[in-house]
Parts: sequence; C-alpha cells; structure tokens
Amino acid sequence: MNDSFGEINMSAAKRNMDRDSLFLKAVLRFSNTKNEHEVRIRNVSAGGLMAEILTDAPRGEPVEIKLRSTGWVSGHIAWVTDGRVGIAFDHPINPKDARNPVRTGVMDLPPYLQRLNTTPPVPGKLRRI
Repeated sequence: MNDSFGEINMSAAKRNMDRDSLFLKAVLRFSNTKNEHEVRIRNVSAGGLMAEILTDAPRGEPVEIKLRSTGWVSGHIAWVTDGRVGIAFDHPINPKDARNPVRTGVMDLPPYLQRLNTTPPVPGKLRRI
C-alpha cells in the first residue's frame, strides 16, 4: 500500500467536510509564546477553520483559538497565504456551536437586570397600558 496515496485520500476527505461560511471575531493564541491576536474567522468545519490574521504564522505552529460558545480549541497552522491561515483542529468540534451566541448566566447580568429576574412584581404597583 502506498502511504502517500492514503494521505492524499485522507486530506481530500478532510477537505470535503461541510463548512459553515461566517464572519466571526476570535482570539488566536500561539502555544509556544502565549501571544494573543484577534482574528476574523471566514469559515469553520468540524476539522478546522480559515481565518484572516495580521501577523506571520509559520506552518505547523501549534495554536489555540477561542471560539464563542466553544471555548479554547487546540490545533496547528495547516497553511498560510495572503493574510489568511488554515487551522487544523486536534479534535473535531461541532461547527454549529461557533454560530451560537454566548450564553450569559445571572452573574453576568448587570445588577438592575438581576433584580428584575429575581424580584416578583408588587401587586397594585403594575401600570395598565
């Protein structure tokens, strides 16, 4: 069996994964230096993503990217071209989660909204509209 042929088929299979085109901001962190950069994600699939980046990123560099509703995801730079990078994830993710808004807990709400959610209305104090 030709190993390089298997690699070509495997990369072609990975390339054909469903992608969600989107425009999201995320934080990219280089694992070796812990430097963080804001990036714009253009598409995401279970196996990786394409992002616009304003700094040089060498191929093979281990990275972590913070996706909303997913958190930090580890991977490595698969390719670099014209201010864009491809990041291959170490483990598959659910790409639909990247589209979901970040859920906020009660502690994330400002105090006046916390009171609205926890204090029942006083009878007779409600206005009629």
